[in-house]
Amino acid sequence: MLKKPFVLAILGVVVLFGYSCHQPKTPGDKRPNIVLIISDDQGWTDYGFMGHPAIETPNLDSLSKSSLCFTHGYCTAPLCSPSLASMITGLYANQHGITGNDPAFAFDGPHYSKEWLLARQPHFDTLKNTFYQHKLLTEYLSDAGYRSLQTGKWWLGSWKEGHFDDGMTTGDPEQGGRHGDEGLEIGRKGLNKIFSFINEAREDHQPFFVWYAPFLPHTPHTPPDSLFEKYRQKTKSEYVAKYYAMCEWFDQTCGELINYIKDQHLAEETLIIYTCDNGWIQKEDENGFADRSKRSPYDMGIRTPMMIHWPGKVEAKMIDTIPASNIDIVPTILSAVGIDYDSLPGINLLDLTPDRRVIYAEAFEHDVADVKIPTKSLQYQIAIEYPWKLILPNLQVMGEDAQPELYNLEVDPEEKENLINENQGKATRLKNKLQLQWPLN
Repeated sequence: MLKKPFVLAILGVVVLFGYSCHQPKTPGDKRPNIVLIISDDQGWTDYGFMGHPAIETPNLDSLSKSSLCFTHGYCTAPLCSPSLASMITGLYANQHGITGNDPAFAFDGPHYSKEWLLARQPHFDTLKNTFYQHKLLTEYLSDAGYRSLQTGKWWLGSWKEGHFDDGMTTGDPEQGGRHGDEGLEIGRKGLNKIFSFINEAREDHQPFFVWYAPFLPHTPHTPPDSLFEKYRQKTKSEYVAKYYAMCEWFDQTCGELINYIKDQHLAEETLIIYTCDNGWIQKEDENGFADRSKRSPYDMGIRTPMMIHWPGKVEAKMIDTIPASNIDIVPTILSAVGIDYDSLPGINLLDLTPDRRVIYAEAFEHDVADVKIPTKSLQYQIAIEYPWKLILPNLQVMGEDAQPELYNLEVDPEEKENLINENQGKATRLKNKLQLQWPLN
């Protein structure tokens, strides 16, 4: 018969082993590689695993089954630049100062031309100078010995300015640099830049961080002919078919990246996080997004699935009851790899015990009205305490006639019935929480 002290010792080892398999890394452990996959302009419904009746996303479906998957994830803003800036800082747009895609300024000529880009640069530099005062995820990782790569969307100048060790985006207005320039080729023209970077990091025995933010399924909607023809059979709209095809094309590139990591025997050493920058509803009669999607405070503008994949370390589970936010990406990564960090508003999503019940988001105008006070462009503040969602307009921007809106997302996911008159108590409580979070001037 086993003696009691020996049995307790065995049980202690078992408990500690089980605990270590599901807890963040500590500095004494080998730190994982990190891959952040960011979809661009994709509705939260537009995946197989989220129940879309036509769009096929087999690679992301597979990833969702082997990940800690939050079906109720949210972007910090329904526009790419502020949303992406939150993912690299762990801050809300009103904190990091990138509240729009471009600074507003007087210009007599075509927008996005070389001349416009050159005229824009001094205003944009003001925004960048404020933004780069904040410590970025890349800086935290560099201090811990990581090598990082930027590919795809990057609104904030060059990859060097973002403290990456390598990258694709130049940010040079002379070369048409605005929101990614050469970086936007990733995915659409293969993934060789990422594969080469991973190989180099491995040869130097360095953990790596990959920022994969391809211009997919973002316009221009130019999918492979085979995918376009496939979806032409599923919808009467040419524009919708192209968008559907772009979603599957993006999924294919995700599969290439994930399979490459597996083929290099790096799967168990790599933390993969998936999210989207903002939502999208494709118009049926023209190329572009419909109302209440991108740039709007509604769920089709800000909701996204979020996944955390780390075989052997993160338990695969579909989470439908706990909300998540892109503001949580930085603290989750840093906690997982055992890096101490400054105070941040987000939480570590690998610790499902925090009682964070309210998700916050903001919607701003496309152009930053005042680069010295970027929050002047605020349109809406959003608070979600599931199932209740409050949309609070900034009357100074949206006009005195703008009305607050309250929705029950559980019974009304399309946000068609404003229930604020019948639920003033709930609305007031959420409004008070918003005002404590971000007081309006």
